[in-house]
Amino acid sequence: MRTGQRRNKGMRTRLGCLSHKSDSCSDFTAILPDKPNRALKRLSTEEATRWADSFDVLLSHKYGVAAFRAFLKTEFSEENLEFWLACEEFKKTRSTAKLVSKAHRIFEEFVDVQAPREVNIDFQTREATRKNMQEPSLTCFDQAQGKVHSLMEKDSYPRFLRSKMYSDLLSQSQRRLS
Repeated sequence: MRTGQRRNKGMRTRLGCLSHKSDSCSDFTAILPDKPNRALKRLSTEEATRWADSFDVLLSHKYGVAAFRAFLKTEFSEENLEFWLACEEFKKTRSTAKLVSKAHRIFEEFVDVQAPREVNIDFQTREATRKNMQEPSLTCFDQAQGKVHSLMEKDSYPRFLRSKMYSDLLSQSQRRLS
């Protein structure tokens, strides 16, 4: 089995508990990246609780991103997070040649009208981003990324914090301590 196939199979396995559009998952090891049992042991209640401090705190923690991604999948809106993460990775690009190809790939996948994983942004932002594609730069997605960040922060993030998925994760991490 090739590495990519193994990774995809592993991801399907980790996300299997979410196949029934539920915001609960009894085994949170399924949503955590890398060696899930060890990861859950390393995830402290304090860290998981800090995710409620701010959306940016959640996004700065790899297990927070994994849990939020799993939640967004239950709402069929993970494209927002995937776009935000793609933009963050894009900003690290140093090669001009790669920058142009990556920019077009992100635009075609997330921003263009009828894109396979089209994000919900207004017409003006979409058009400004389209214009930026004429001469892609490290900042060409900033406006669109900001809109998507704001949308997730005001809409999906509060629902995540109120979700059974998050409260179960906190309970599970607290039970491990007792």
